[in-house]
Amino acid sequence: MRYIWQHIRVILERYDGTLPLTHYLKSYCRQYPALGSRDRRLLSDMAYSWYRCSRGLVSAQKYEFEIMMKVCLTFCGAETAIRYLFPAENALPSDIEFDIHRVFNQSIDISPGFNGIDWLNSMLVQPALFIRIRKNKDVLTGLLEQAGITFEQVNDTCLALPNGARIDALLPADSYVVQDASSQAACSYFTPKKNETWLDCCSGAGGKSLLLKDMEPGIKQVATDIRQSILHNLKERFKLYGLTPPAMHVADAADAASLEERLGNTRFDHIICDVPCSGSGTWARTPEQLYFFDEAKQRRYPILQRSIATNAVRYLKPGGTLYYITCSVFVEENEAIITHLIQTTGLQPEQQQLINGIPLKADSMFVSVLRKV
Repeated sequence: MRYIWQHIRVILERYDGTLPLTHYLKSYCRQYPALGSRDRRLLSDMAYSWYRCSRGLVSAQKYEFEIMMKVCLTFCGAETAIRYLFPAENALPSDIEFDIHRVFNQSIDISPGFNGIDWLNSMLVQPALFIRIRKNKDVLTGLLEQAGITFEQVNDTCLALPNGARIDALLPADSYVVQDASSQAACSYFTPKKNETWLDCCSGAGGKSLLLKDMEPGIKQVATDIRQSILHNLKERFKLYGLTPPAMHVADAADAASLEERLGNTRFDHIICDVPCSGSGTWARTPEQLYFFDEAKQRRYPILQRSIATNAVRYLKPGGTLYYITCSVFVEENEAIITHLIQTTGLQPEQQQLINGIPLKADSMFVSVLRKV
């Protein structure tokens, strides 16, 4: 098993957070074909556990690396990895100290009503995999049961499964969408009606636009994103589900001139503004972002968010609604942006919620609904 320890040391020494950890690990393991599926799983568990909680170890330098790793794996509940790596039932040192505040010790205000300690503790837990059921619910649940894959029903259209559950080849592709429970909850604020016009101005992979189309096929959709590749993927996803894709434009929503060039005088009944953000509500899935937190980069997000949301308001019809959404738990990306919009654009707040996904092992998201008067 020494080779596993050699590999994890190399991974932790070389990885700098630039790439998503999952992509880096796949690329690294491809260089070593001798690493089997169990080896790859072990390395993944070790890396993720390390970035989740190693910073919380007090006086860590007095422990050997292997002991520190065992502590991280233990705190993160990686029992399978512990059994393989530490077959002897050796107890952890009695003087181990762990301070959850050290996991993220930045002075950034958390949105009201959200418990910061619960948020920090959630970093030690691998979130669940969530799917949105589009059709054939009984067929899907039956297939999961036959395959021995456990699941919990969050609501009529949302299932929670173990992270890493192999469902791609099991479930009919057009019957479900992989979408976090909190993302689905944010979409519950949408109230689409036939023939309404909707703009998704930072569409990303298009999960919210897909759900919107499923809610009301008769709407007219436009999607913009700064990345052509993302829009291509969105188009392919709509085709997979047998839906008419939105009209799509490559545009930088933070650049007023770029939006005007693409949208001109078009005005919309509703605009979804799911802005780029720190992703702090999703860091339990991507603990490398927590570990390699960049304070300078964080300062740029509120500036970007204000620009995008302010530019988007211009394209709302009178009486139209703006849905401002983030996957952040930070005030400066959430409530502070809403205050700015109310003060500078005249938008009127209607509903607002920080969706706490922690009890479900889901992401946490912020949504605010504002109306143009």
